[in-house]
Amino acid sequence: MSRSRYRFLQRLQHDFDLLVIGGGVNGLGIAWDAADRGLSVLVIDKGDWGSGTSSWSSRMIHGGLKYLDKLEVGLVRESLRDREWLLRHAPHLVAPLRFALPFYRNNAHHRFALRAGMVLYDVLSFDKSLPTHRTYGRRKTAALLPGLSLDGLQGSAFYYDAQVEYAERLSVEIMLAARAAGATTLNYAESTGLRVEHGRVVGARVRDVLTGTVHEVSARFTVNVAGPWADSVLSGSLFTPDPSTPELSTPELSTPKLSTPKLSTPKLPAPERLIGGTKGTHLVVDPFPGSPDCAMYYEALSDGRPLMVIPWLGRYLIGSTDERFEGDPGTAGADQGEIDYILAETNRLFPAANLSEDSILYTYTGVRPLPFAPSGDPRDITRKHILHDHRPELDGLISVVGGKLTTFRTLAEHVVDAVSTRLNRKMASRTRGLNLPGRPPGGPEEFGRAFERESELPAAEARRLARLYGARAPRVAALITSRETLSQTVAPSIGLRAGEVVFTIREEEAVSLADVLARRTMIGLEPDLGLGAVDAVAAVCAIELDWDEAETARQKAAYLAYLRRFRELEPRSAV
Repeated sequence: MSRSRYRFLQRLQHDFDLLVIGGGVNGLGIAWDAADRGLSVLVIDKGDWGSGTSSWSSRMIHGGLKYLDKLEVGLVRESLRDREWLLRHAPHLVAPLRFALPFYRNNAHHRFALRAGMVLYDVLSFDKSLPTHRTYGRRKTAALLPGLSLDGLQGSAFYYDAQVEYAERLSVEIMLAARAAGATTLNYAESTGLRVEHGRVVGARVRDVLTGTVHEVSARFTVNVAGPWADSVLSGSLFTPDPSTPELSTPELSTPKLSTPKLSTPKLPAPERLIGGTKGTHLVVDPFPGSPDCAMYYEALSDGRPLMVIPWLGRYLIGSTDERFEGDPGTAGADQGEIDYILAETNRLFPAANLSEDSILYTYTGVRPLPFAPSGDPRDITRKHILHDHRPELDGLISVVGGKLTTFRTLAEHVVDAVSTRLNRKMASRTRGLNLPGRPPGGPEEFGRAFERESELPAAEARRLARLYGARAPRVAALITSRETLSQTVAPSIGLRAGEVVFTIREEEAVSLADVLARRTMIGLEPDLGLGAVDAVAAVCAIELDWDEAETARQKAAYLAYLRRFRELEPRSAV
């Protein structure tokens, strides 16, 4: 166990103003905003930071062009404003991305409607730093996109949105911002029951997933922002502590014990269902014949769904689907029908691509935490976030439904405004004027060049560190070069060194092999999913985290099990 984790476990005995259940970008954003306003905050997640929906998206920071079709103009404006904020305040992680929108004769939307949508998109982003859109006819479009199908092609529009290549790193940086503002941040801490007294939620029963130890946490207000798991936090988990149960305390680091309080269940109505998740599957492929040098946003010929082909880490991310999903969101994976659909539509758009299952490096699937709608087209479900106040059945509790990568800051502001009003602690949000911790001075290009010159590391390694850690890269480099053992290379393919692994454990709350590989150093997104580095990285983790042989073997096995989600298929579903 790391020292920082032990310190945070000790803090669980304190009373908090706000308990945030869920450590994706939205939960972490709420913790950051609330802590910055002076509230005492605890944010927990049953897994790692951003290991749920935040890691399984299309990695777009976008204004929501497709939302215009549903006349959600306010949502588009909000998204465009937050896109600009991220471009300015996290430019090492979020970068402009050029898109092409082709117009075809058999599109679900006429080209005039698409062009009108692009004009409105520009109007709504009047304060943007990105170029405005441009439209082209058939001949110019064919010249700009020589691999594109000409069958029914009428023209195109080129415009800009933005991309966060490493959404996982975005989650980590929001966590660091929350922690710097004073929040207590504890991953691998699961809420196993909300504490209810006299009709009010007063905290939760929290289990340390790593040790099994149970703690009772007290909080004046609780926000359930567990994404697609939000109903699980509520369903069957409400309880009041038995007065005869002794108060739980944080165990000593060397002798963790499992304590289980006696529970008495209050007679409360079953909570209404909030989440009706839909899953989105993405395929990752190498460059293919006719692949574009920009991102593509297009309508599927078979059903008019919006699909994308996105340049990503030297490869292409293609997808995604939008299908209703029931079950544990942590088990969602691609099914054969989704793969067939994405491949067929991509091959229609780029006839020379000839993509097949053999072309797929890996797949990944996430579940969107959308509002529950028992019927209808999933595309018609609103993408706005909703704050569900549980009064009058339960006071002191808000559940968040929806939310996206792009708008995490605004969502957090809305939530903390509501919480601070209820706590009579009104204070305006300041995060709009704040930067994420890694924002490099002078911009990412200037900073990267200076760091490359001044670092003792090879140029390619220095560029990689600047890209991942931004202004924090010199601290990583200093640790790497501080001792010979920390300068040892553990993943030659990307120049990953032992010191970087140690940095993620000491400074970024990585506590498992999957944390280090998949959500900190990002080698887990390479074509081999980090398999080539498992043994060497596990050896470094074992020393830093004091794993014995059995625990090291368990960590390796757990990572291999985690990777099955990228490789194995679910049973075929209808498309």
